[in-house]
Amino acid sequence: MRKRSDISVSGSQKLSAFQAFTIFLRLGLTSFGGPVAHLSYFREEFVNRRKCLSDHAYADLVALCQFLPGPASSQVGIGIGVSQAGIGGALAAWTGFTMPSALALIMFAYGVTALHGAATQVGWLHGLKVVAVAVVALAIWGMAKTLCPDRLHGTVAIFAAALMLAWPSSWGQILAILLGGLFGLLFLKADTMPDHTSLHIPIGHVTALSCLVLFVVLLLGVPILAGLVPNHALALFDSFYRTGSLVFGGGHVVLPLLQASVVPSGWISKDLFLAGYGAAQAVPGPLFTFSAYLGAVMQPEPSGWVGGIICLIAIFLPSFLLLLGILPYWEKLRRRNKVRCSLMGVNAAVAGYCWLPSTIPF
Repeated sequence: MRKRSDISVSGSQKLSAFQAFTIFLRLGLTSFGGPVAHLSYFREEFVNRRKCLSDHAYADLVALCQFLPGPASSQVGIGIGVSQAGIGGALAAWTGFTMPSALALIMFAYGVTALHGAATQVGWLHGLKVVAVAVVALAIWGMAKTLCPDRLHGTVAIFAAALMLAWPSSWGQILAILLGGLFGLLFLKADTMPDHTSLHIPIGHVTALSCLVLFVVLLLGVPILAGLVPNHALALFDSFYRTGSLVFGGGHVVLPLLQASVVPSGWISKDLFLAGYGAAQAVPGPLFTFSAYLGAVMQPEPSGWVGGIICLIAIFLPSFLLLLGILPYWEKLRRRNKVRCSLMGVNAAVAGYCWLPSTIPF
């Protein structure tokens, strides 16, 4: 018999899959500012306003998603959806948050010849992004006060920010997270974890292991199949699935990998690639939906809606499989004292580099 969820901090009921979809749809329509802003918007919505998650449970979910390849903000959204309504909630959260920007970019792909990057010159869109800077800064300040309550945590945050300034890359981000975790393990002390911080994940271990196995099978098997079967749709899926599986550091880090996959191969011209990137900057939601534009505009067939959907699913699928495979074990791991100390260091490091201007794509 399934246990009642214990993620609530004030007795509120869990969200249904449909409720998760409507909330994330609104966020997908309004969340300008990149992944750092998205995490702040999620925290305001689900921790402060609806109290579906405790601050500690949310921070630990963010820490886990920082370790995984793929788009961190989308993974956090998927994790919130899972905690509320299982796999159906995960699909609802991802669909609601991703659909607005994906549809906008696919439609832009159909008109890209006429527009040719003009969307980045629209004044009101630039104004929206400028206003978002203040919103993001205020939200990050609230996050920093929670995750860096004393001098030791603040030291981790400052060191992480300095490391990211010295080495502004995905490898610098990974190193900052790892060193933050090591510092937390050695020097930080975790208080007794109250019951209300637990993150209930209604997924069985068989399902979790199946997701992890499928992730590995697709990562290793699709390239072999694509080499044996000359099919462009399969080649598209292979290229975008591998990109989603191997990229660390968020949306902007994925751009060089995507360009290396689609421009030299002749699937898309450099001008069309840059035009789509400009449009992706002007729409809300995750930057990984840029893949929908690429699939819709590139040649040969499939392109258009079919190509856009193939690339969109392929680049996000690794995040789904990894997160669903790890989350059922994550709750037990995070309750271990050493793991929680390490997580405190990771959270402080995340708060540190979130303050850097380079993490907000304006």
